[in-house]
Amino acid sequence: MRKKILVIDDDEDILSILDIILEGEGYETILYSSGTTPEEVNRLNPDLILLDIRIAGFPKTGVEICTEFKSRLDTALIPVLLISAEENIEFLVSDCGANGFINKPFNIHMLVDKVKEFLT
Repeated sequence: MRKKILVIDDDEDILSILDIILEGEGYETILYSSGTTPEEVNRLNPDLILLDIRIAGFPKTGVEICTEFKSRLDTALIPVLLISAEENIEFLVSDCGANGFINKPFNIHMLVDKVKEFLT
């Protein structure tokens, strides 16, 4: 069974690129252009979440979404990687309990290596 990656990013181009890259590596991708709830994450049962920090049109930031996921017993153990061009991303990762980060613009090989780090 393929590992599932939930990708949450408001940029449709980024979603498409990540879908092509991750599907090419053999992962199943679930793409959301808006945020989601812990209940929906439980239903989807992903092995990893890639989460943008700024999500246009959604009332919560990626940091707030991550904090919510990490504060609940039913979603706390799902690894979350923040994806962003924010300069203070390392602080934001520690602030919300994320497991790591990927800088935008991202290097494809570094992205794949980071994903594999959490899915092998």
